[in-house]
Amino acid sequence: MSQTIERESPVPYYEQLFGILRDRVVDGTIPTDERFPSELELCREFGLSRATVRQTLSKLEQEGYARRVARRGVFASAPGEASGWVIHDTQGFLESQVSHGRTGITTEVVDARFVLPPEHVAEALRLGANDEVFALQRVRWLDGKLAMFSTNWFPKDVGRTIADAEDVLAGTGSVNNTLRTAGFVTSGAHRVIRAMRAPEGVAAHLQIGPDQPVLRVRSDSWDHTGTRFDYYETWVLTDVVPLEVDVSAS
Repeated sequence: MSQTIERESPVPYYEQLFGILRDRVVDGTIPTDERFPSELELCREFGLSRATVRQTLSKLEQEGYARRVARRGVFASAPGEASGWVIHDTQGFLESQVSHGRTGITTEVVDARFVLPPEHVAEALRLGANDEVFALQRVRWLDGKLAMFSTNWFPKDVGRTIADAEDVLAGTGSVNNTLRTAGFVTSGAHRVIRAMRAPEGVAAHLQIGPDQPVLRVRSDSWDHTGTRFDYYETWVLTDVVPLEVDVSAS
């Protein structure tokens, strides 16, 4: 991660600054429980507005890398232990697990190609029925145990980015990181969770019986203009990966 803000990058300034400060916490440059530089100091160091710095510090708090102490400032902290997938934020499963120190994640891409979207996909992405999307299907294991089956659908222009990402297609790269690098940064997301029987094809991938209920998570993501660029459907075996939701007073 560069230690300077890249002015020509499509990645928003607050996301770049988040990466810089997060890395400083992770590598010990800013030790746990040490106070972060003040907003003014960060503004001067990186040439950013106070609003951008505040947005970054808020994101650090949300991700567990900072804690705010009234009348004292913002202090570095280590993300808490988690065994599940925290779904209240915009992170994907891989990023959620890595940020909490989990390394035993294996991904197999079982299909990746341009297709015509199912009706619910076209509706979520606000596309026509004849607008092609890139569909990415993956099976994921956690510590050697089957954990989930996912399908992501991307509009055609976004899909080309994923189709050209060799690491993603090999099962080693992060979809979210690839999208962010290409300038598709999540401003908001909507997730719907439902317990139900998995379709036959999904059940086969998860190696479960047709009557075994699983949790289905559907999510659409959009950028700061409101443009939908990613829609996914994930079937989660919650005995392997429990879903976690953090609730705090604002």
